[in-house]
Amino acid sequence: MSDTPYSPKGPARPGAAPRAGVTAAMQGADERRRAAATIARLKAELAAQAALIASQELSLAHSRKIFDRASVAARLGVWECSLPGEQLAWTDVVYDLFDLPRGSALDRSEIIKCYPAESRKALDTMRGRAIAERSGFNLDAEITTFAGRSRWIRITATVECEAGVPVRIFGMKQDITEEKILSDRMRYLAEYDVMTGLANRGRFQARLAHADEGRPLGALLLVDLDGFKAVNDTFGHVVGDECLKEAAKRLAAGCGEADLVARVGGDEFAVLVGPHLDRGAVSGLARRIIEAMGKPVPACGQSLGLGASVGIAFAEAGASCDLFTQADTALYAAKAAGRNTFRIFKAEAGVRGRSAAA
Repeated sequence: MSDTPYSPKGPARPGAAPRAGVTAAMQGADERRRAAATIARLKAELAAQAALIASQELSLAHSRKIFDRASVAARLGVWECSLPGEQLAWTDVVYDLFDLPRGSALDRSEIIKCYPAESRKALDTMRGRAIAERSGFNLDAEITTFAGRSRWIRITATVECEAGVPVRIFGMKQDITEEKILSDRMRYLAEYDVMTGLANRGRFQARLAHADEGRPLGALLLVDLDGFKAVNDTFGHVVGDECLKEAAKRLAAGCGEADLVARVGGDEFAVLVGPHLDRGAVSGLARRIIEAMGKPVPACGQSLGLGASVGIAFAEAGASCDLFTQADTALYAAKAAGRNTFRIFKAEAGVRGRSAAA
């Protein structure tokens, strides 16, 4: 028998495939499965990213809605201005603050006219400094809107730079009109007498206490109404209040050159004058006050008679903190002299710590 291997001849049997073909088909199937899996994974990632973006957009829209509502409630808007082009961009609330239609064209040269001279000067100064120093500023400014309304706004600003060059200035503007009115009212109540409109005792004492800090005083006149208690007791507090108002009006009208006119007690007033008035001028002022206060006061259909006694102390007689005591001493001397007159405080010569009124 031959040792030569046997090789079958003739065509292969039906259904039989080469081993290499089977392997290629299997590899192709694997690649398709991997590709399908990759596509499925990428689609899942894209879907997740789309869901995240949609969630973020929803959150952003919600935040924007909250900001818009808060902005309207707080009367607070955002603004920006390009540099050096001076092109403005505003949010809706800023348009509302200036009484302009939302989205209308903005011209800074026209907008700046809404600021009165004093506010415009302050804005120009602070804005110019902020741009030069690459910084920012805060400013409370008055405006007159395009509808003619007077408002106060609080401006905050920050300068943005690129490569050290200012490219825009931006910030917020808020309506603080009500806050300003309340603040002014509180300051008024702290410094002025509500009944007469004159400065109150607190403001008078503050001015007296700071007399040695660059704003020297010349003299103090203390004015006490003569006959007021009798009027108040006879006709009541309503009539008495009318007398006080009339007295304050006459005092303010006759003391135009005074540094300060104040109501410092029930029926007692104070007049502070500067050093530009000499003794003769101050004495003349006291005489005019007494004459004005001596005129009848019409009230409740009657003509009521009042008067005034005046005590004067000059700043040269001692420290400003002693002025009130000295003027009060002179006032008592004027009352002792028969009222409706004035007396000037004069330190007794050679007797330290004692005083007299003459």
